[in-house]
Amino acid sequence: MEVLSILLFGMPGGWEMVLIFLAILLLFGAKRIPELARGLGRGIREFKDAKDQLNQELEGGLKKDDSKPKE
Repeated sequence: MEVLSILLFGMPGGWEMVLIFLAILLLFGAKRIPELARGLGRGIREFKDAKDQLNQELEGGLKKDDSKPKE
């Protein structure tokens, strides 16, 4: 539902963010929020590392093709 509202109405404003935070607090409790944030951070870091690795492999492949003599 939230994704749909972002697509239809743009990014949520201040009050919407407060309501989302309160809903998360009620659903998961204050003790689990740091654990969820660490997991989210780890996931973002892994995604970024995979993206960087893919870029390096693509650049390496392009450099290999450029160094081959053309017949």
